[in-house]
Amino acid sequence: MNSTRALYLALLALLLVAPFVGYPIFLMKVLCFALFACAFNLLIGFTGLLSFGHAMFFGFAAYVSAHAAKVWGLSPELAILCGTASAAGIGLVTGWLAVRRQGIYFAMVTLALAQMVYFICVQAPFTYAEDGIQSVPRGRLFGLIDLGNDTRMYYVVAAIFLVGFALIYRIIHSPFGQVLKSIRENEARALSLGYNVDRYKLLAFVLSGTLAGLAGATKAIAFGLATLTDVGWQMSGEVVLMTLLGGMGTLLGPVLGAAIIVTMQNYLANLGSMVSILMGLTFVVCVLLFRRGIVGEIAHRLGKKA
Repeated sequence: MNSTRALYLALLALLLVAPFVGYPIFLMKVLCFALFACAFNLLIGFTGLLSFGHAMFFGFAAYVSAHAAKVWGLSPELAILCGTASAAGIGLVTGWLAVRRQGIYFAMVTLALAQMVYFICVQAPFTYAEDGIQSVPRGRLFGLIDLGNDTRMYYVVAAIFLVGFALIYRIIHSPFGQVLKSIRENEARALSLGYNVDRYKLLAFVLSGTLAGLAGATKAIAFGLATLTDVGWQMSGEVVLMTLLGGMGTLLGPVLGAAIIVTMQNYLANLGSMVSILMGLTFVVCVLLFRRGIVGEIAHRLGKKA
């Protein structure tokens, strides 16, 4: 327990000093996608539900947050809350439809629903189709702190990431989280013990979608942009890759996976389509050498939980 606490304190210290040794824009992107991957991991890693449509929460929340900030003129915290609330609403509706299915059928339902949301974003007038919502103002946090400075914006993103990460940690280590793990291990047994499995899965789905929306809304404000890329099926595939690469069912695995993928996309961008090939090769190597993911394999060999 002491080593785990020391690890999290080291992570906090790293977040505090990171903008002084790294590029704040890049670091903000890593944190946004790390929160997105952690949200997805709550569903697949701790509940056992594979969603192929999580980009609908991330992308739609980004659109709503960007629209709220640019058109409605809301402050950044209210714009992010609007985007997060929209993701929660979509999560409730789509989750109610999806959790009635299991396995590959659940995954296909989430993919179909995500495509519906994608086409809504293509047609809706407020999204500006392929142009997206651009030049979104960061504004002033609580009307006081100007977020035009990248370092200030980074610390806001870091604080949001820490809140989301802490919430996921609390969920996992609560009685509710233990029920989710029991559903993942043996759903029939959890049902026989008297748990309303569908209700637990629905709540897990909504929580995961809400946190994914929080990541997308934050990303839209931080980068001043919301596009169809955020809501496309490729984004859903990327978050699956991040989670599996870092370690499904671990707390720090998705963070590491997101950092690796974003770093590859950022620093190998001049290679064009070769980036996707390299990402695929990285995933293949990880599956062959680290079947539990990088963090999962390290934790397994050390006999600890990460």
